[in-house]
Amino acid sequence: QVRLVESGGGTVQAGGSLRLSCAHAGDIFSVNITGWYRQAPGKEPELVAATTRGGSTRYGDPVKGRFSISRDNTKNEVFLQMNNLQPEDTAVYCCSGIPALGPGEYWGQGTQVTVSS
Repeated sequence: QVRLVESGGGTVQAGGSLRLSCAHAGDIFSVNITGWYRQAPGKEPELVAATTRGGSTRYGDPVKGRFSISRDNTKNEVFLQMNNLQPEDTAVYCCSGIPALGPGEYWGQGTQVTVSS
């Protein structure tokens, strides 16, 4: 059973930082964690940051220059360092993954990030 587990969410003031983590609670080599999405109330989900095992990255325009995605391939964990957080970053952040073999897509339960002004 695939289960992606996020941690690190919380409430911070504008300008603050948080670090999110995502890990697969199972065979760490059966799932490739690919990145982070977020969904704010009343809005569509949007890409925050994506990464590959080779280390390439891409970011959603609203977070460029403030957020950084990284990964530890030995533990199959992916991290999202979020700096200079703003109220508009308030959302549920979910990590995503794909199977190491074959098609499919997995999502974590999400972790709430709230930024107060």
